[in-house]
Amino acid sequence: MLLYQSLILFSLLVFLGIILRNLVDLPGLPPAEGCGVSGPKVSLLVPARDEEANIAGCVSSLLAQDYGDFEVIVLDDHSTDGTWRELERLAGGAGGGRLCFVKGSPLPDGWHGKAWACQQLARQATGELLLFTDADTRHRPDALRRAVAAMALSGADMLSLTPQQELGSFWEGLVVPLVYHILFSYLPIGLVSGCGSPAFCYAIGQFILFRRGSYERIDGHRSVRTNIVEDVWLCKRVKGAGGRVAAFNGTDAVGCRMYRGFGEIWGGFSKNLFAGLGNSVPGLFALMLLFAMLYLAPWWFALSSLLRGEATAERLWLPVAQIAVALASRLVISAKFRQPWWPAMLHAPSQVVLIMIAFNSFRQTVFGRGPSWKGRSYRFGRGTDKELAPGKTPLSGRSG
Repeated sequence: MLLYQSLILFSLLVFLGIILRNLVDLPGLPPAEGCGVSGPKVSLLVPARDEEANIAGCVSSLLAQDYGDFEVIVLDDHSTDGTWRELERLAGGAGGGRLCFVKGSPLPDGWHGKAWACQQLARQATGELLLFTDADTRHRPDALRRAVAAMALSGADMLSLTPQQELGSFWEGLVVPLVYHILFSYLPIGLVSGCGSPAFCYAIGQFILFRRGSYERIDGHRSVRTNIVEDVWLCKRVKGAGGRVAAFNGTDAVGCRMYRGFGEIWGGFSKNLFAGLGNSVPGLFALMLLFAMLYLAPWWFALSSLLRGEATAERLWLPVAQIAVALASRLVISAKFRQPWWPAMLHAPSQVVLIMIAFNSFRQTVFGRGPSWKGRSYRFGRGTDKELAPGKTPLSGRSG
């Protein structure tokens, strides 16, 4: 028991060490004062499906960029709400001359929706740089020129930012911050740009900036057309082609409200979690076991020890130390990414919800019809993800 508790504490300290190192290895964007307003033309590309509530705020923030040469192109991916109407209204306002919006073509077999939308956007773009950003993002006026300056300084072929994740409800606060906790606890960010291996990849699809030549070299989103977690796979393709990838902290430049309420959190994470692990059943269950051992078991040991009056090192004090290190890790990440402190104090309940989502992601993929999102259903094969357009019946999630 003493050896087990010591190993858990050691593991948590290692992960805390990775977090602290990542604080150094994830630089902030260059300050606005040192970034010029002129540079290569940038195409700001927004795929939008049923984004009536978000599209005006996103596009307005993009049109307000204080950069010299850019265009904004939005693709309406068969929305069933008022997304197109909002775009027409924006085109008539100030700055609307830079805005172009188009209707998406039908989803072909073998593609998932976002990749197909982005591929169509890239065909419309005329810029030397291509910025893919989501419709639920908001961009400060200096975000684009700071990102372009960061790309020039880093020499990157692909650049991704960590937006500030906006949390509008209790459930969003409980679960969404875990995205950065997982990324920055287990992935040494320095190896993303410092190591050529595609094994060390990081990208957040809410903000990805490409050099056009690098994007075309990997055949664009066509190369990730079967991958639901397309952002990470784009990073793998770029590094596999010998390109350079850079990551920057963009919390003072871009914000994003990823999901709204528990229903979207449950559906969105269920769609992505299993796919993000390459649809590996052993990998998913190993991760669930790891979370339980690192973040839930210490509470069980400590509370049961207090109830029994067993104040021993292995039953109480080592678990208490484990809890303290886990909470310290969450608080450090919260401070780095401008998140409120209270979700960090609910780390154990958040892990319970995450494990439930992970199991649901496995259940509906392997035994059900696959996850669904915004009217589309997904089915998964061995190492691939496939999206089915409305009206098509997904096959069983079993590979073969």
